[in-house]
Order: sequence, then structure tokens, then C-alpha cells
Amino acid sequence: MFLKYYTFVKKINMIQRNIETQINEHLFKGKAIILLGPRQTGKTTLIKKILNNVGSQTLYFNGDDPIVTQILNRPNTQQLKQIIGKNTIVFIDEAQRINEIGITAKIIIDEFPDVQLILSGSSAFELSQKTNEPLTGRKWTYHLSPISWEEWQNNVGYLKAEQDLENRLVFGFYPDVLINETEPVRILKELTESYLYKDVLMYGNLKKPEEIQKLLQAIAYQVGSEVSMRELGEIVGSDPKTIERYITVLERAFVIFRLFPFSLNLRNEIKTNRKIYFYDNGIRNAVINQLQPLAARQDIGILWENFLISERNKLLNYNSINANRYFWRTVQQQEIDYVEEIDGKLFAYEFKWNEKRKVKFSKTFTETYSSQNIIVNRGNFRDFVIHQ
Repeated sequence: MFLKYYTFVKKINMIQRNIETQINEHLFKGKAIILLGPRQTGKTTLIKKILNNVGSQTLYFNGDDPIVTQILNRPNTQQLKQIIGKNTIVFIDEAQRINEIGITAKIIIDEFPDVQLILSGSSAFELSQKTNEPLTGRKWTYHLSPISWEEWQNNVGYLKAEQDLENRLVFGFYPDVLINETEPVRILKELTESYLYKDVLMYGNLKKPEEIQKLLQAIAYQVGSEVSMRELGEIVGSDPKTIERYITVLERAFVIFRLFPFSLNLRNEIKTNRKIYFYDNGIRNAVINQLQPLAARQDIGILWENFLISERNKLLNYNSINANRYFWRTVQQQEIDYVEEIDGKLFAYEFKWNEKRKVKFSKTFTETYSSQNIIVNRGNFRDFVIHQ
């Protein structure tokens, strides 16, 4: 039993991440590499793997260490020369903790052209805010999500992934969840309690954790449906502007993301409401404490839609595909689950778990926008979430 467990863990730790090649291609090209993404998605593991393969002398800093935040908070060039020494790579993890990291990073890039600087952070808002202006034209930015379906299938094989699909719809793709396959519920509860309700509150300087919890629960139950700030505010007991602020913080902390409505021509198209999805199914289910097997659930359609949209996001991101993403609905309840616009062409998608379910696309949308219509179901979903 121990040997089997060890082998599985080793395979997960060595999983090939899709953006690894892109990062490797930009090493030692005179710019900083910034890797953003939620905590516990493998950012540090990925960078250390890349650096281990490069074989250069590396100086590693952990931004959670108060001494590190002190010495890297705006040192001068001479001090940096002593700190860096003969190292040719400087890797600063959780770099958003350092107040003046943007200035420090700019000095390293400008004054030490032979040194590769790498920054990672679990708060897109904080790290971007601190580095955008100082590092204009001096950085490559990447986003790392939880493991993607494509990465998972490449790692464990088609058959294992196929057998595991229902588990992934429930428990998601956080690496620690995949490693501890016998304890996904405990791991997810720890992730939500330590990450969602502590890190998010700290990043956003939020004072009311009970409101964040209520908001996430309300969003979790409405995945795939339109939501308005006013309605969410009524559920949470807060005003729409505060709800908007909370959602923005949750987006920047890689917990949720929004889809906006598509509208160009028709007067009756919905233009104001949003759809909100979770970056990971497991987090969504843990928020509402619903982690029972798929066969015992009433929300398979919600899980399927959230899985497909989040996986599509990963595919577009990792392959640098520029696509505008929407949903479409009219006041008469005509709707399209998901719409993509790529190079001026519109693709309309409907999501069905059951392969036998018949789908009728809105004639209004198809004729108005000359869309290409595609059904994504249990049998063909790989075409939608794996880069061809």
C-alpha cells in the first residue's frame, strides 16, 4: 500500500504543466518573469522544477518571511549587489508581501542584466499594482491555475482520467487534492478555511468574513445563472457597491471569475447581469459543504458547466488564444450557455452532461450573428478543453 501511494504522489509532483515551455523560452531574455495564481496550485513547485533543469545558481526568497520583506524593501544597488552575489537567478516567492517590490525588481533588471528575476504571487491585485508601472516593458506575466484536465489526462493516461471524471467534477483539481486521493474532503475544507477566509480577507482589507462566506455560498448556488449585484446584496445583507467590491477582490484572488452578456443588435438582449463561475469545482462544492458523489447530487448540470468554463479558461490562457467570452440571453429567456468571439467569428456552445439530450439553438441568435453552433457533452468534451 505504501509503495502504491508513493508512486502516485511522485507522478503528481512531476506533472508537466502546460506553461512550463513558455516560461523556459523567456528565461534570460532581459525581462522579469511573473507567475500569478491561487495559493496551493503549484507555482513554487513549477518554478523550482524549471530552475533545477536550468542548473544556474539560484537565490530563493520567501516573501512570507518578515526578514525577507525587510531586506528587499527598496535596497540600493550596492546592497543588491551584495545580496545577489554570484547568483544568476533570483526567485522571490509571494512577492506581493514586499511593499516596494516593483522598485526593487526594476533595479535588478536594469542594473543586473545577466540576472534572471522571477516573481510569484497569489494576489493578482497586489503584485500587479506594485509592479505594473515600474516594470512596464520589463516583464512577462503568466497565470497558473489548478491542474487542467489536459495536464491531468497527459499525466495519468486517458483511461484513468476517464474513470476519474466524476471525482474531478466534485473535488476539482488542486494538486493537494489529487495527491491525497483518500482525503479530498479534509483537504478542500482546509483550503477554503485557510485560503478563502483568511488570505482573501487580508488581500482585500475586508472586515466582515461572514459576508464573504454568504456571498460565496450565494454565488455557488447560482453558477450558470445570471446574478445581479442588487440581488446578491439582498441575500448577503449589503449594498450593491460593497458586493461589487467583494467580487472584485475574489476575482483578483483567483476564486471566481465573471462572464459578461453578449449584446450587439437586439433590443431585448440582457445587458446588465453577469454569470459568475469558480476557478475550481472543488472550492465551489466546499463553500456550500456539498461534497457527496455525483450519483447522489441534484446539481450535475451546474458542476458540468462550471467544469467546462473553467477548463476552457485554462486552455485559452495556456495557449495564448485571444478570445472574447460571453453568455447570451434575452428577456424572453432565449439563451446560449457560452459564446466565444475569435477573430470576429462567433461560436455558440450549449453544455449537456447527457449525450442523448437534444439541443435546439436559438434561431434568433444563429440568424442574427451567423454563429457556428456546437454542443459539448459527456462524449465529446475533450474537443472543448484540450488544445488540438
